[in-house]
Amino acid sequence: MENDQMIGEQPARHCPPATVEVAAETSFSAGSSAASREILVQHLLVKEDDLKLLVELQKRVSEGEDLGDLAAEYSLCPSKEEGGMLGWVRKGQMVPEFEEASFGAPLNKVVRCKTKFGWHLVQVLSEREESVLKDIQPDELHVKMQDPSFIEEVQLIDVREPEEVERASLPGFQVFPLQQFGSWGPEITSKLDPQKDTYVLGFSTIYNISGGIHAYAVKADPTVPTY
Repeated sequence: MENDQMIGEQPARHCPPATVEVAAETSFSAGSSAASREILVQHLLVKEDDLKLLVELQKRVSEGEDLGDLAAEYSLCPSKEEGGMLGWVRKGQMVPEFEEASFGAPLNKVVRCKTKFGWHLVQVLSEREESVLKDIQPDELHVKMQDPSFIEEVQLIDVREPEEVERASLPGFQVFPLQQFGSWGPEITSKLDPQKDTYVLGFSTIYNISGGIHAYAVKADPTVPTY
């Protein structure tokens, strides 16, 4: 891609790379390992010679404007399409200057930093301990779902798009479309219980359903439509 650049040894666009994840959000305590800490980051990027603009935008945020709205209008990073949302990141994924500013910033406070890409306004929206991701086979999940107590004790999440859910779905799964993470991600702690095991189709421990809904239909429950 024309906009690709190198951050460390990984290709990246005009902004530090990040992977959007659906996972448990847990509180981070002083006794936790810093290496396992993840933060939910939003940012805005302008050119190196646009420091005056950056200062003006930071002032507008301090006066009550939303960083996401400003990112959508002014940011040079492709993440502007998601209001500057980079998703959950951990140490080692970003250039050093951006990482230092992000992991040193108080929650919800907008800070600025300079990298080789330009000037950034950075806001950390939330933090958590890195989640554990495991796979579960469809037939194993099917057996678990026959037990009513299992449905009550865990969270079942479907991250596919609404049109996919209409074609085939499993009972008891809440739908959180991954492409709409920017809209529901910041409120995830009010929607899900971080103390429950979470099973994801497509928050203390996450179980990824191996093979998705197609494998479930083929291997576990043929009454579920395939597509």
